[in-house]
Amino acid sequence: MQMGSSTALSLHSPAKINLWQHKWNQTLQDGQALSSSSRYCAARGAQLFPFAPLNRRSTRKISLTVRAASGGVSRRSASSRRVYRESQAQAPALPAPVMQIASFILPAGAFIVGTFVLWKLVEKVLVPKRKNSLSEENRSSQGVKWSFAPGTNLLSAFGAKVEIESKQRLNEFAKELRLFRTVDMSGRNFGNDGLYFLAEGLAYNQTAEEVSFAANGITADGIKAFDGVLQSNVALKTLDLSGNPIGDEGAKYLRDVLLENSSIQKLQLNSTGLADEGAKAIAELLKKNSALRILELNNNLIDYSGFSGIAEALLENKSIQVLYLNGNYGGPLGAAALAKGLEGNKSLRDLFLHGNSIGDEGIRALIIGLSIHKGKVTSLDIGNNSISARGAFHVAEYVKKSKSLRWINIYMNDIGDEGAEKIAEALRQNRSVTDIDLGGNDIHAKGVAAIAQVFKDNVVLTSLEIGYNPIGPDGVKALAEVLKFHGNIKNLMLGWCQIGAKGAEFIADMLKYNGTISTLDLRGNGLRDEGAICLARSLKVVNEALTTLNLGFNEIRDEGAFAIAQALKANEDVRLTSLNFASNFLTKLGQTALTDARDHVLEMNEKEVSIFF
Repeated sequence: MQMGSSTALSLHSPAKINLWQHKWNQTLQDGQALSSSSRYCAARGAQLFPFAPLNRRSTRKISLTVRAASGGVSRRSASSRRVYRESQAQAPALPAPVMQIASFILPAGAFIVGTFVLWKLVEKVLVPKRKNSLSEENRSSQGVKWSFAPGTNLLSAFGAKVEIESKQRLNEFAKELRLFRTVDMSGRNFGNDGLYFLAEGLAYNQTAEEVSFAANGITADGIKAFDGVLQSNVALKTLDLSGNPIGDEGAKYLRDVLLENSSIQKLQLNSTGLADEGAKAIAELLKKNSALRILELNNNLIDYSGFSGIAEALLENKSIQVLYLNGNYGGPLGAAALAKGLEGNKSLRDLFLHGNSIGDEGIRALIIGLSIHKGKVTSLDIGNNSISARGAFHVAEYVKKSKSLRWINIYMNDIGDEGAEKIAEALRQNRSVTDIDLGGNDIHAKGVAAIAQVFKDNVVLTSLEIGYNPIGPDGVKALAEVLKFHGNIKNLMLGWCQIGAKGAEFIADMLKYNGTISTLDLRGNGLRDEGAICLARSLKVVNEALTTLNLGFNEIRDEGAFAIAQALKANEDVRLTSLNFASNFLTKLGQTALTDARDHVLEMNEKEVSIFF
C-alpha cells in the first residue's frame, strides 16, 4: 500500500512546483511536524502562488521524498492526507513565514482593491464632471436676483418670468399714455427704470393731459428721465410725483427740466422728502415759469428758509393761484416770511397752511400780509396751528373785511368760546364765506350759541363743521332753535359733540320744520336707541331736504334700528338716499329690518336708499 501511494503520487502529481516547497519537504523528512494551521497556510499558499513546471528530475525527487517520509503507520496516515491536499491544490505550500505574511497582506489588499473600485464607480455615477458643473452653474445664475431677505432668492426661470411680466405691464402703461387723457399709474412701483421707459412716451404725446406717477419708488436719478421729454411736450397739464423720495436733488433736476416747459399747470410734490434746498429750487422755477397755476408741497420738511425762498418767488411770479404747504415746519417765522411775499403778489387765491405750528404771532403776521395782498383770496386753511382766542381775533378781523373769502378752515386749534364769539361776530358782517370749519376748538354751549345767532341774518353760510366740540345738549338746543326757521345751512356736521339722546330730541324737532339741511352728521354722540327713536319720529314726516344721515358710533341696537326701518316704510315720499349705521350694536335682526325697509322703499317709490353697516 505504501508503494501504491508513492506510485500514485509519482504518476498523478502536477509538474508545477516551487523551490520553497522542496525545502519544506526536506524539513518534513527530518521529522519536524507542522500544526494543522501551518499546513492550511501552506496549502493556501500553493493555490495562490503556482510557478512554472520543473524538469523530470525534480519530479522524481518529490516522489522519493514522500516515500522516505512514510516510515510508520502514523506517518503513513499524515502522508496520505498531505498527498491528498497536494493533489487537490495542484501546488505545494509556502514556508511558514511567507504564509503568515500572506495571510495578513492578501485580505488587506483585496479590501483596498475592492474599495478603490467601488469608490471609482460611485465617483463616476454620482459626481458630475467639473467642466459641466461650472457651465451649468453659470447658466443657472443668469437672471437670478440675490437678496439676504427671506424668500427673495428667485430661481432663474421665475426671475425671467417676472421680468417678462414687468415689461408687459410697462407696455400696457405706455399704451395708456397714448390712448387716455387721464392716466393714473400711482403705486405701481416701477422705479427709475420704469420711468425711463415710460417717459419716452411723453415726449411728443398729444393725448395725455393728467398723469400720476405717485408712489413708484422714483428717486432723484429717475427725474433725469424727463430731461428732453417735458421740454417738448405741450399737452401735459398735470404731473403728480407725490410719494416718491426724490429729495432736494430731485427737485433741482425737475427745476431744470420745467424751466422750459410751457404746458404743465399743476405740479404735485407731496411727501417727496423736500427740505429747504428743494423748496428753494422750486421757488426758482416759480420765478421763471409762467405756466404753473397749482403747486402742492404738502408733508415735506420745509422750514423757515424754504418758506422765505417761496415768498421771494411770490413777489416775482404772476401766475400761481393755488399753493399747498400743509404739514411742513414753517412756524411763526415762516408765516411771517410768507406774508411778505403775499403783500406783493396779485395772483394767489388759495393758500393752505394746515399743520405748520405758526401760532398766534405767526397768524398775526400772515393776516397782515393777506390784508395787504392785492389779489382775491378765496380759500384759507390755517387748521392745526396752535391758534388761541388771541389769534382768532386777527382771523376775525380779516373775515370781517374780506369780500372774496369763500372757505376757511380753523379746525383743530384752541380758540374756545371766546374765539368762537369773535368769529361769530365777524360772520354776521361777512357776506362771502359759505363754508367754515370750527371743529376741535374746545367750543362749548356758550360759543355755539353765539354762532347760532349768525344764521338769523346770514343766509350765505351753507356749511358748518362744529364737530369734536363738547357743546352738549344745551349747545345743540341753541343751534336747533335757530335752524328751525332761519339760515340756509345745507351741511351740518355735529359728530362727537356729546349731545346724547336729549340732544337728539332737539335735532328731531328741528328736522320737522327745517327745509334746507341735506347732510346731517351725528356720529359718536351716544344717541342709543332712545335717540334713534326720536329721529325716527321726524323721518316719518315728509322732509324734502334731508338726503344723507350719518348715525355711526352711537351705540344703537336693534330697537333703534326697528324704529328707523318703520319710519322709512311709513314715509311714502322719503328723500333719504344714504343712511350710515356703521359701528353700532346691531344684530342680524336689526340689519334685516333695515334692508327690508330699503327694499320696500325701492319697490313702492322706486328710490334707492344706501344703508351702511
